[in-house]
Amino acid sequence: MGILIKNGLFYSGDKDEKALVKHLLINDDGIIEKISSDPLLENDYEVIDATGKWITPGFLDCHTHYDVEIIASPGLKESARHGITTVILGSCSVSALYNNPEETSDCFTRVEAIPREVMLPLMEREKSWNSVKEWKQYIENKALGINIAAFVGHSDLRIKAMGIERSLQDNIEATKEEKTLMKKLLEEALDEGFVGLSTMDNPWDKMDGDKYWSHKTPSFYSSWKERKNLIELLREKDAVLQGAPNLVTRISAINYMLASMGIFRKPLKTTMIALMDMIGDRYIFPVVSRVVSLVNKGFNGDFRMQSPPVPFTVYYDGVDSVMFEEFPAGEAMRHLAKNIDERNELIRDNEFRENFKKEIKKKFAPKVWHKDLSIAYILKCPDQSLVGKNFYQIAEETNVHPVDVFLDLVINYDKEISWTTTLANDREEKLPRLYNYPYNLLCFSDAGAHLNNMAFYNFNLQMIKRVQKSINAGKPIMSMEKCIWRLTKEQADWFNLDCCYLAEGKKADLVIINPSKIDQITDEVHQEKIEEFENYPRLVNRNPEFIEAVLVNGQVIYQNDQFVEGYGTSKKFGRFLKRKSA
Repeated sequence: MGILIKNGLFYSGDKDEKALVKHLLINDDGIIEKISSDPLLENDYEVIDATGKWITPGFLDCHTHYDVEIIASPGLKESARHGITTVILGSCSVSALYNNPEETSDCFTRVEAIPREVMLPLMEREKSWNSVKEWKQYIENKALGINIAAFVGHSDLRIKAMGIERSLQDNIEATKEEKTLMKKLLEEALDEGFVGLSTMDNPWDKMDGDKYWSHKTPSFYSSWKERKNLIELLREKDAVLQGAPNLVTRISAINYMLASMGIFRKPLKTTMIALMDMIGDRYIFPVVSRVVSLVNKGFNGDFRMQSPPVPFTVYYDGVDSVMFEEFPAGEAMRHLAKNIDERNELIRDNEFRENFKKEIKKKFAPKVWHKDLSIAYILKCPDQSLVGKNFYQIAEETNVHPVDVFLDLVINYDKEISWTTTLANDREEKLPRLYNYPYNLLCFSDAGAHLNNMAFYNFNLQMIKRVQKSINAGKPIMSMEKCIWRLTKEQADWFNLDCCYLAEGKKADLVIINPSKIDQITDEVHQEKIEEFENYPRLVNRNPEFIEAVLVNGQVIYQNDQFVEGYGTSKKFGRFLKRKSA
């Protein structure tokens, strides 16, 4: 039975197509058969009355780490419930395509804060593939809830070609044969429809496990000379290079920009994380945005930053945070995470504390974490009198240095003390510039990773709320048509994916929104257990009643705040999306 959606305010995903009340007819194959301003005959169709509601394309999340979760829970419910109908896997150089369960897990679990005790047994039970073609077949046989596209992870590729030990050594270049193998494997993936290659130059990203603990992930050890043949293959195939620069020196960002330039050659689609209004580095946004504009306008580049369109608020237990990898004292502390007694002995050392204090006070050192303990607030602690206070308040009350307060609490309570801080996008008045910057992709939720450290699953809805509030106030950040486009078609077109746009003949991946419930959208978080992930808890967002329904492939998957029966278990709705140029 087909579906008729009637009387909805229709946003196609094209910023230049004004939203009007329309009626949509979806056939049994999940294709939009008719879009009409005039009422359509209901006949035997299932009818959804969208009077007073919006009809939008399904949204795209272009930066996720669902590579593991999709194996256990192919519905990807935390994204689907917010109207995300397409996600891209394989970010930050880590994918689960080529290597054995232990090597794959050790690449993921520390840097992406995914529990190793869950991921490793899951991979050992499930991994049956040894190539991208076999992985793709495995994924397509799952009860996919939403659509999937994917990058090849460069760390994954490098381990496969070089072996894990050689891939993790400084100054070890891949041999000619290894480079040829990497290119061959990447070409196979691109021919199967993968969107491109993800790389990692950031030294924070480190290995888990007993064998290679605290080594950087393999992509970090590769030179740009070694990557050259892979980058040229991406350029030839009109595929995408995704990367993260060295966030300590930031110099490698220049390499990504140079790679994108199309001077006497075709430009390379290149995207890098992340462009935000950083509390610790307020100059980053204005400087980087100008440089990227120059790369694109002056040097024929096709370069896009990634920008989460929400305040970047994080939550941590003790010092279980990748942010501490940013400076030497924090790095030393994190290295001893498996031996708490040794770590606490280090923290008690006066010389260590003096170094810690000096390093976090360095005003002009590049930083993602602002290291301002006056805006880091305690959420949970065995000493209830500390809850709600920041570390500076406690320091003033006890006449102790704030760093000593922080480190003493870590010794006393370890992960029993939970705290939060906002790293970026804290100034609401600056968000319009981020939203309107032409060379960023408004995404980067990191969905599927950092399960207890952040929750940006509803980033798309938070942006819609801010834009609508500005329209209501008579000071529009942008039109709602442009807002929807930025979250859907703009990104899909850039990644060469046939999705996130509503037109006759297109697949009906769409969302029905109740704008009268827009105040239900918040950035508040709470924990929910992932049943299929050994009931491991994660932070989530909720906005009840705002999303009326989500359709994937012309079928309702979510309605009235509930998933349909069999979702993610026995019924398949989503599909693997191939890059259009494949």
